[in-house]
Amino acid sequence: MQRESMEYDVVIVGGGPAGLSAAIRLKQLAAEKEGEINVCLIEKAAEIGGHILSGAVLDPRALAELFPDWESLGAPLKAPVSEDRFLMLKEGGGFQIPNWMLPGCFHNAGNHVISLGNLCRWLGEQAEALGVEIYPGFAGAEVLYNEEGSVKGVATGDMGVLKDGSQGPAYQPGMELLAKYTLFAEGCRGHLGKQLEEKFNLRENAEAQVYGIGLKELWEVKPEKHKSGLVIHTGGWPLDPQTYGGGFMYHMEDNQVSVGFVAGLGYSNPYFSPYEEFQRLKTHPALRTFLEGGKRIAYGARALAAGGLQSLPKLIFPGGALIGDDAGFLNAARIKGSHCAIKTGSLAAEACFDAVAAGRSSDELDAYPEAFRSSWLFDELHKARNFKPWMARGLHQGSLLFGIDQIVFRGKAPWTLHHSAADHTKLKKAADCQPIAYPKPDGVITFDRLSSVYLSNTNHEEDQLCHLTLKDAALPITVNLALYDAPEQRYCPAGVYEIVRDDAGDNPRLQINAQNCVHCKTCDIKDPTQNITWVVPQGGEGPNYPNM
Repeated sequence: MQRESMEYDVVIVGGGPAGLSAAIRLKQLAAEKEGEINVCLIEKAAEIGGHILSGAVLDPRALAELFPDWESLGAPLKAPVSEDRFLMLKEGGGFQIPNWMLPGCFHNAGNHVISLGNLCRWLGEQAEALGVEIYPGFAGAEVLYNEEGSVKGVATGDMGVLKDGSQGPAYQPGMELLAKYTLFAEGCRGHLGKQLEEKFNLRENAEAQVYGIGLKELWEVKPEKHKSGLVIHTGGWPLDPQTYGGGFMYHMEDNQVSVGFVAGLGYSNPYFSPYEEFQRLKTHPALRTFLEGGKRIAYGARALAAGGLQSLPKLIFPGGALIGDDAGFLNAARIKGSHCAIKTGSLAAEACFDAVAAGRSSDELDAYPEAFRSSWLFDELHKARNFKPWMARGLHQGSLLFGIDQIVFRGKAPWTLHHSAADHTKLKKAADCQPIAYPKPDGVITFDRLSSVYLSNTNHEEDQLCHLTLKDAALPITVNLALYDAPEQRYCPAGVYEIVRDDAGDNPRLQINAQNCVHCKTCDIKDPTQNITWVVPQGGEGPNYPNM
């Protein structure tokens, strides 16, 4: 069955803050200059915001540039930051670092505790009001190319393909969305962005990207324990000083609190479990006191690109560009990426609009990286560029050296540090590591994976091709299990990967419970042999996050 096609000036893949901001800015420019531009945005979630997960504390600077009147327009920024606390934890205790000792990147005055999913829903409303065609439930599955090799658009995924690859009774072919320029805003470790980086050698002059995994729960707490706008960050316990990561608790409006944990994916012990570390963190008195008597109402997880300026790929290629976290725009020192996404979406849109208005198509949008290099965002990321390399030296030494970097040199030290290697290369053999004994969940403050996945509202049609593909079906046993004790069982936050054996306890095999997948992409990043490739499932499937 032949695919139908539709033509636009610009196609945007991904309905997060970067993609939506790009779409909005394109339409704003058309209105300002009394021109026309046809913009289509596709989003793999069933609704805008459904797959969006972030802490989140928002720096509103980029949003205010996009919508100076965001407050009167009803943007969902309802909990301005009222207090910052940075806690250095040890088991059962710890201390608060005085705010005057903290680098400026940890200060949140003027920022807002938000649900990024709700902000994206609001941005989607603004985009549609401006005339953007938005199609949720359609996943970008394939990049389309012109004969000379430039990008000419994307194809959405086929629907109704069965497990064996055959066409089921409800089969529908994907649609080709053709454009003069295509902007890719898929978020961290984008499926198509990864292919574009390889095809156009976009990482030739970039250092290896380094990643983290963020896990988050949304709780409704007792009113007397809630303090709207309170922002808490933690370092130290339950992690050892050589493992990068930390916790957060953000008090939103309506007695809701988001509590979460970020772990760097450069860890070396294959027995390490980010999910179990997060559950353990919540038992610390500094966080538990807020959660006791409350109710957990949502859960999710997402990888994040934390390499910063050194790890940014080339942003452009013939016919398109990478924006937001598809390129790796995140300020790890500030624990923020949403303002980076909004800004880069706007910058790419401006370059794109000028190219279309000039009658160009399928060339490289040089004006986009040029505008980035002259923007406040470049200055911000340049100031923070040494954060992750310093922290790779361990919590105590890294914190001291980064403090000197920021307070003494104000982020303008005459050196730029480098990332040592990709995260998947850093696992040690299981025989060289100590297993970690994690406590059983109590069902009150701590929970098992499957009950957590239930709260993510994740759904995948079971009779479809598995969207977690293996390049070599033997490697999970011959390498991962044999050498690393199958670390995919622990780094996955959703119980997707499971080693099962026969009744005698022999003949191990990897079982992939793809229906549990929350689309975090951690497996695609951390698998030591890079044997797992995440591809898009049928459009509309996956988690459905409320208020995350």
